[in-house]
Amino acid sequence: MDEMARDPRFIPGIYNYCDQWCQRCALTSRCMNYAMALEEDAGGCESQDVENEAFWDKLHETFDATIGGLEEAAEAMDLDIDEEDFDESLDEQEEIRETVHAQPFSRTAMRYIDVAEQWLRSHEDLASAGPADMRDCLEVIRWYQHQIWVKLSRAADGAIRAGIDDMEGFREDADGSAKVAILGIERSLAAWATLLNQFPDHEDAIFAMGTLRRLLRQVEAAFPNARAFRRPGFDPE
Repeated sequence: MDEMARDPRFIPGIYNYCDQWCQRCALTSRCMNYAMALEEDAGGCESQDVENEAFWDKLHETFDATIGGLEEAAEAMDLDIDEEDFDESLDEQEEIRETVHAQPFSRTAMRYIDVAEQWLRSHEDLASAGPADMRDCLEVIRWYQHQIWVKLSRAADGAIRAGIDDMEGFREDADGSAKVAILGIERSLAAWATLLNQFPDHEDAIFAMGTLRRLLRQVEAAFPNARAFRRPGFDPE
């Protein structure tokens, strides 16, 4: 892994703010995560077996590296991991989670999941019988349906933590995650618009687009710097 991390072909951190749709990505040749996934898949079925010795060896290496990094970080922050008040930390985590879910954009994103699901279930036949461009639109809608909410939850979490700890890294991560969500919203809107040309009288499709437009306004208001965020590899300087 260390040798791969030093490979100049790979763009550092390109996988941190992507939509994880490797099959549609034009930069997989520059992504270390993608290369690692291909390397693992090359092992065939045996590599998928949790009883395989290589699996446990790799897991052990990951554990050692994680523990070592955690101890170094704790030492730098003058923390005693074993004596830290974990109950207080868990309470804070729960408070943050509740605050994340209470955000207007979070509720709207959840509403969109339901609206999209209802439409997709009532038009399941289009996924196999519809024209190719329509199937592409359905694939786009399905891919981003839940991911938008996930990315917004991460963005909200980062924004809240930035306010608590006053750390710029949290704010930057929040903007980056929000930008990925915005791109997912815009691509979903384009897909819905294409479908609406095929089904102009489908009120539920119109409602889905309206929900996404409202969501986009909410996200842009909550994360005004998100569009300016530069994702490694994807956004030019």
